[in-house]
Amino acid sequence: MATKVVDLRSDTVTKPTDAMRAAMAAADVDDDVRDGDPTALRFQAEMAALMGKEAALFVPSGTMANLVSVLVHCDVRGSEVILGDDSHIHLYENGGIATIGGVHPRTVRSNPDGTMDIDKIVAAIRRPEGVIYYPTTRLICLENTHVNSGGRCLSVEYTDKVGEIAKSHGLKLHIDGARIFNASVALGVPVDRLVKAADSVSVCLSKGLGAPVGSVIVGSKAFIDKAKFLRKTLGGGMRQVGVLCAAAQVAVRDTVGKLADDHRRAKALADGLNKIEQFTVDSASVESNMVFFDIIDSRISSYKLCQILEKHNVLANPRSSKSVRVVLHYHISDSDVQYALTCFEKAVEELMTGGT
Repeated sequence: MATKVVDLRSDTVTKPTDAMRAAMAAADVDDDVRDGDPTALRFQAEMAALMGKEAALFVPSGTMANLVSVLVHCDVRGSEVILGDDSHIHLYENGGIATIGGVHPRTVRSNPDGTMDIDKIVAAIRRPEGVIYYPTTRLICLENTHVNSGGRCLSVEYTDKVGEIAKSHGLKLHIDGARIFNASVALGVPVDRLVKAADSVSVCLSKGLGAPVGSVIVGSKAFIDKAKFLRKTLGGGMRQVGVLCAAAQVAVRDTVGKLADDHRRAKALADGLNKIEQFTVDSASVESNMVFFDIIDSRISSYKLCQILEKHNVLANPRSSKSVRVVLHYHISDSDVQYALTCFEKAVEELMTGGT
């Protein structure tokens, strides 16, 4: 039995490093809601420059970052946003754009690579002649990397094309970039170029980057001015937020360069899982730090598999009765990957010999 827990459930389980904790302890802080927190202001300026946008705003979570962004762009009730049918905003954020913002989601079928067909996006845009009957299209949302596609990366060419469509129809483009740095590293494209076509981007700091809390929204100065007002409305004015921004600043500085190792280890894990007869992995789909694999043996359920893995201190998430997701992050070493593979083999053997 390993004494260390190999936690592959998500990259949200990362813990702040000693350098992050030291930065938090030493942070110069003030009331961010009143006069601005100096550490937060510096960090926001750095993130805006890094992302190639005019301004940035720190918020408590990715869900709030996306909600604020949609509400800024869709500031008239009856607005409509076009987004993927299995996108994070649509499925996993409590329907906030509708319940809080009165924004109508118009879904387009997501492809296995996380894209939406260009012609389907265009077809979903409401025509002016139907304005008395229909919601008014104001926004298109993309997600990069795309979680439900297994961390697939949207190319800069695709993003630019969607941006051109948005601009030509007088719409805005928002990118849910929770793992946009993973996409940038995997594609070998500077992050500012990758999001150049977007009017706004949300960036999660507490996933693969390892900060303890928070996300950043970037966009124009006018956009961020409105976003700051909405952040306060939603309860996101957090006073001495520099304590958190200090850790986030270290996370961006120190962790982006390590993401390639997460991707390499994800590939190694996928290759190892593919060698287990009862599993199948589409290795070509492993582009960043996630691995989705299917169980092809009728005698094994994902739930029982993960229960047995937990006995060996390996944690993983069932996606369905026959599918499992594992996510790599900077706490997972090469030896952890090999140990996890050994445990997967042992768990399968136990299930095959002991029954389900």
